[in-house]
Amino acid sequence: MNPFLAFIEGIGGPELMLIMFVVLLLFGANKLPELARGAGKAIREFKKATSTVETEMRKAMEEPLPPPSPRPVGTVVQGEPEKPALPPTAD
Repeated sequence: MNPFLAFIEGIGGPELMLIMFVVLLLFGANKLPELARGAGKAIREFKKATSTVETEMRKAMEEPLPPPSPRPVGTVVQGEPEKPALPPTAD
């Protein structure tokens, strides 16, 4: 189990009621529907963004890689050591 969420195991009915009561005292009855709407919109946007990223990742994984473009002979790629020319052969 995830150690960061281990505290959730011990939360039962009485604990949830206490949390809801504290939230009610902090924000008041008039603000609760507004807070719930805001939380719902935030969760919806997060799920939408997550699904968009997941779709893009799946699409990128399914696409075949483009073939490498041929490099003209004699060009040097940055970071690649230059190959010395072969000495002429004495036939």
